[in-house]
Amino acid sequence: MQISVELSLYPLDSDYENIVWDFIGFLKENAHLEVVTNGMSTQVFGDIQEIMPTLSLAMQKIYEQKQAILVMKMGKDILKIPPTIL
Repeated sequence: MQISVELSLYPLDSDYENIVWDFIGFLKENAHLEVVTNGMSTQVFGDIQEIMPTLSLAMQKIYEQKQAILVMKMGKDILKIPPTIL
């Protein structure tokens, strides 16, 4: 099943930028996922069987060393706005 996920990661650490970029980089390592970033959030598009384990591993990696809050919104299907609408 294809899903769309919007993520906002809030590391509770002074090194928050590196933690966020490492998190995004880890998501991008999965070639089965489409990862799109902007100044407000990160969107991930793909199969739920790929996205959920990848997110779980990414957060486990962070939680082993740091404190962070992850805000996540999920929707069924690929929910991208075509550029012509913007």
